[in-house]
Amino acid sequence: MTTLSARALASQLGAWRPSGTTPIYEALADRIRLLILDGRITLGTRLPAERLLAEHESLSRTTVASAYARLRELGYAQSVRGSGTVARLPRGFTDGVPALGETAGPGMLDLSKATLPAIPIVAEAAREAAELLPAHLHESGFDPVGLRVLRQAIADRYTARGLPTEADEVMITLGAQHAIALIARTVLSRGDRALVEAPSYPHAVEALQLAGARLVTVPVTTDEGWNDEVLEQVVPRTAPALAYLMPDFHNPTGRTMPPEQRARLHELAAAHGTLLLVDETMSELGFDRAEQPAPFAVGAAERGASVVTVGSVGKSIWGGVRLGWIRAERDLITRLSLARLAGDLGSPVLEQLVLLRLLESYDRVLDARREQLRAGHSLMLAELRQRFPTWSVPHVDGGLSLWVNLGAPVSSQLALAARAEGLLVGAGPRFGLDGAFERFVRLPFCHPAEVTIPALDLLQRAWHRVGTREPIAASEELLAAVV
Repeated sequence: MTTLSARALASQLGAWRPSGTTPIYEALADRIRLLILDGRITLGTRLPAERLLAEHESLSRTTVASAYARLRELGYAQSVRGSGTVARLPRGFTDGVPALGETAGPGMLDLSKATLPAIPIVAEAAREAAELLPAHLHESGFDPVGLRVLRQAIADRYTARGLPTEADEVMITLGAQHAIALIARTVLSRGDRALVEAPSYPHAVEALQLAGARLVTVPVTTDEGWNDEVLEQVVPRTAPALAYLMPDFHNPTGRTMPPEQRARLHELAAAHGTLLLVDETMSELGFDRAEQPAPFAVGAAERGASVVTVGSVGKSIWGGVRLGWIRAERDLITRLSLARLAGDLGSPVLEQLVLLRLLESYDRVLDARREQLRAGHSLMLAELRQRFPTWSVPHVDGGLSLWVNLGAPVSSQLALAARAEGLLVGAGPRFGLDGAFERFVRLPFCHPAEVTIPALDLLQRAWHRVGTREPIAASEELLAAVV
C-alpha cells in the first residue's frame, strides 16, 4: 500500500485555506476530495496520520480528524484496521461511470477533453473496410507490426512531409497512448531519468512513471515556449535516457518549437545519449499559419540524434478510431514488436483497414478540421475575453486548446466549483507534477458552439463562486458522476 506523507500531501494541497465562511475542516476535505477525483491521490493510498498532517499544516488534530471523517462520510475515504485512512471512491461510483477525461456523467457538460467530434466519413470508411476484409481472412490476424499496406501509406505521408520513411520503420499501435507506454517500458529501465515538459500530457507522464523513470522537467510557457537555458543545463547534468516532447501545438500550452531549438535538441540528445520520444498527434492541426511544421525527426540523423515519433488520428479524425503508429529505426521497431507480445498480439485488422481508407482522404479531412478549429478558436477567444477580462488568454495558431492563466492560484477551486455547476474542466495541476500550475486551466476550443456557449455559462457561474468565496456545496449525486 502506498503511503502519502504529510509533506507530499501539503505540496499538492496548495493554497486550500478558506477566507470566507466555509469551515476549515470542510475546505480541507474538499481539497483532498478533488485530489482523489483528479487522480492525483491514487485509490488505495494511505493518507497521512492525523497528528502528522495537523503538525505540518499548523492545525488542531481535531480539524484534521473532522476532515477525514467528512471524507469517510462522503465515501472518499475509509478506515482500514492497521492502515489508517485510505483513499477510495463512493460505493457504486464506477458502475457505468467512466474516468476523468472520458465521457461525462448524465447532465454534465465536458470541457476536460480536447477532442473533436467524429465526422460522417468514419462510417463510410468502416463500410468500405468491411468489403476489403475478406482478402485478409486467410491470415492469422496476429501481427504486432501491422498491415504492410497501411504501414506503407503512413511511411509515404512522412516522406511527402520531408522525412524519407520505409514501411519497415513503422509500427501500427492501439493509439498514441499505447505507443508511448510500449516505448517507455521497452527502452527504460527502472531508475532511468526521463525528461518531460512542464506542463505536459498527464497520461504520457504516467506511462513514464509506471516504467520506473525518474522525471526531470523543462518549463514550457505560453509566452516563451521551451526554456533554452534549462534545456542546456538539465540535459547535460542528468543525461536522461529518454525525453518525451510535444513540439507541435504542445499540449496544453499550444506552443510550437522553432527550427533552431529543434536542431539544438538534436545535438544535445546526440551528445548525451538521449532518445527523443516525440508526440506528433497534433502536428498537422495548424489553422493559422501558411505551412504545417515538418516532422521533428527531419535533420536528426545528420546530427547523430535518435528520434522515435508517435502519431495517431485520435485528435484529427475521431478518438474512437483506436489506432496510432510509431515511426522509428528498424532495430527499435523489432525490439518494440517483441516487447509488445507480452501485452497484446497486434492491432485489429478491420480497424487497420478503416484507417487505410481514411488516409486516402486525410488531406481533405485535415483542411475541414482546420476550418472547424479556426472558428472554434475565434469563438472561445472572444467569449473568454468578454466574460473573464482578468484572465490572460493566449493566442495560438494550432492545436485544440488554450492554456489560460487565471491570475490567482485557484484552478482546483474553480474545477470543484465547476463540477458543482455541472461542468468538467481540466484543472492546471492535472498537467503538472506535485500540484503545480494552480494558476492555469486548460480550455479546449474544438467543441461546437452549441457545447461551448452553455459550458462557458456554467464556467462563469463557477468563477463567480470562487471570486465571492461562496461555499461550494456540490451535491453528492453530481460529484459521484465523475472521477
